[in-house]
Amino acid sequence: MVWAFTWRVGAVIGLGVALWVGYIYTTLPDVTALLDGRARGSVTMLDRNGDVFAWRGDQFGGVITTDTVSPHIKNAIVATEDKRFYRHFGVSPRGIASAVRINLSEGRGPLSGHGGSTITQQTAKLLCLGEPYDPASGISEAKYEAECRRGTLWRKAKEAVFAMAMELKYTKDEILTVYMNRAFLGAGARGFEAASQRYFGKSASNVTPAEAAMLAGLLVAPTRYAPTNSLTRSQNRATVIVGLMEQQGYLNASEADKARNSPAQLSEAAAERAGGYFADWVMSSGPEFFTRNTTEDVIIRTTLDRRLQAAAEDAMQYIFENKVRDGSKAEAAIVVMSADGAVRAMVGGRETKVAGAFNRAIQAKRQTGSAFKPFVYATAMDLGFSPLDTVVDEPFCMDIPGSGQWCPKNYTNRYYGRVTLAEALKDSLNIPAVKVSERVGRELVRQVAAQFGIDSDLAAGPALALGASESTLIEMTGAYAGILNGGSAVTPYGLTELRLLGDREPLMGADGGIGERVIQVEAAQELIWMMEKVVSDGSGRRAALPDWQAAGKTGTTQAARDAWFIGFTSQYVAGVWMGYDDNTPLTGVTGGGLPAEIWHETMVRVHKGLTPTPLPMKAPEGATRDRDGGAGSVASGGGSLGAVVDQVLRDIFGGGGSGGAATPPRANNDR
Repeated sequence: MVWAFTWRVGAVIGLGVALWVGYIYTTLPDVTALLDGRARGSVTMLDRNGDVFAWRGDQFGGVITTDTVSPHIKNAIVATEDKRFYRHFGVSPRGIASAVRINLSEGRGPLSGHGGSTITQQTAKLLCLGEPYDPASGISEAKYEAECRRGTLWRKAKEAVFAMAMELKYTKDEILTVYMNRAFLGAGARGFEAASQRYFGKSASNVTPAEAAMLAGLLVAPTRYAPTNSLTRSQNRATVIVGLMEQQGYLNASEADKARNSPAQLSEAAAERAGGYFADWVMSSGPEFFTRNTTEDVIIRTTLDRRLQAAAEDAMQYIFENKVRDGSKAEAAIVVMSADGAVRAMVGGRETKVAGAFNRAIQAKRQTGSAFKPFVYATAMDLGFSPLDTVVDEPFCMDIPGSGQWCPKNYTNRYYGRVTLAEALKDSLNIPAVKVSERVGRELVRQVAAQFGIDSDLAAGPALALGASESTLIEMTGAYAGILNGGSAVTPYGLTELRLLGDREPLMGADGGIGERVIQVEAAQELIWMMEKVVSDGSGRRAALPDWQAAGKTGTTQAARDAWFIGFTSQYVAGVWMGYDDNTPLTGVTGGGLPAEIWHETMVRVHKGLTPTPLPMKAPEGATRDRDGGAGSVASGGGSLGAVVDQVLRDIFGGGGSGGAATPPRANNDR
């Protein structure tokens, strides 16, 4: 009677399971419809030479099959995940029993930990039992995937039935093909082709046994074992996989030893950790439907020069390791661009190998200080003033309606009498800058600065001339690029071409570049001549480069909360900002100190191997010539002695070499 009852109950259950399997069989689509299950697309970024340097979104990489993929990948997957894959019917009772035994021996519940799932069951889980993600459902993709991964007893039973239906519908190689294309392998890579491209810069058809072992090792915990998170941990996991491949006969002893002794290494692009600040900026500045929220696979060609990016990062690291006191929380940012606004390098903070971090080069709006002064003199030059025209540096006050009397002072709290405009800019004198701004018209100065690309709200009062307004480093660097290119505005840009994967024609081209003329070419050339004096004989001496003419301007804001140096050679424009994120005053740092040194170290590396070429500058009539035939010092208007005293005081108070001197007490003055 017991046998009869058991037989009949078993038959009923078996019939029910068979009907269930048969029903699921009828709902399964063609295998080709299951290979790419992403809800969103990917973005692959290329540098100016066309080489991949960053990825964003869910990378797919293209369909692979068991025929096109490296046999080492197939063998590594089977050895790791399901050594009886080609011998079972979708469910492995022996595997389940072994997993239960291991879980119990390790003090866990029978279904906690090792699941005993076959590759077919794991594929069923990747397919979420045939329930595709619907963005219109209101739940997030992360929540959807978490639901698909639930390990309840009922869910396991459904997976087993779904797996058996797949075994009836598809061949073993087709099931393995779906698995290889849909598995998540860390760092946004979906499928083994995307992961191979992401980590090794090669197709999955060309991987070595060591590389195949590393990829297969990611299946158990993609984020933890991703080589971009910990290469050592990933290599150790791969060693275990190599051992399994050897035990199961997929590698002989010699091949296994070679894989263990020569573990897989990351490609150069993967080691750079997804492009950092520059890639984040391109993603934020491009069209949202083709970047942050793309459903397509997009290829973006950019302006990035990886040699220059490495130069900027090395310079940042060198200065903070050798010139900044231990424990300092000061931050810095660097932007390097061409004269047309093409951004070649970007460092948004001291931590250079990051993605998704706060980018001080584009997100931090800070007071510009005297780095703004070139736009005061640009306005004057465009109106016909000469660098040799003079202005009196003396005690000076203005009545500001609603605010009372305002009396700007120089950094040194000294006055130097009648000085030329070139001397006033060279030594960053405040009172002459205010007088010139008021003379040419404060509103006109605002217009010139805005047309050069400083889009932030500019101060309405006379302190405009002293950089009381806020701006970003990329805006300021772009504005200086306009001076270098002869007086035309530029829009800084990083994207040069955007196209869909597989398309030959781009959907869009460069999103910036040279715009309308702001000042006359001659005015720009005379201004460059003045700014060259800042570097060769003024407040920016620490930025001077061997063999190259350089022009620029320092900037230090009220209570030294921000320090800037922005300048250029005939080849590149670079901007440096330094400060604290919480606006804490810098100690002993001015624009002519550490920022100028960061700029110097950056540009020395940037110009390595290049042939020096002169700046496009024009000396005004009456300027003396130095012994080398270039433009020399400006005819003195009584300011030479003052400049000497000024330099002595700057060396005492504004050296900033170690970040340990006293903070200058002057407001909106710089060195």
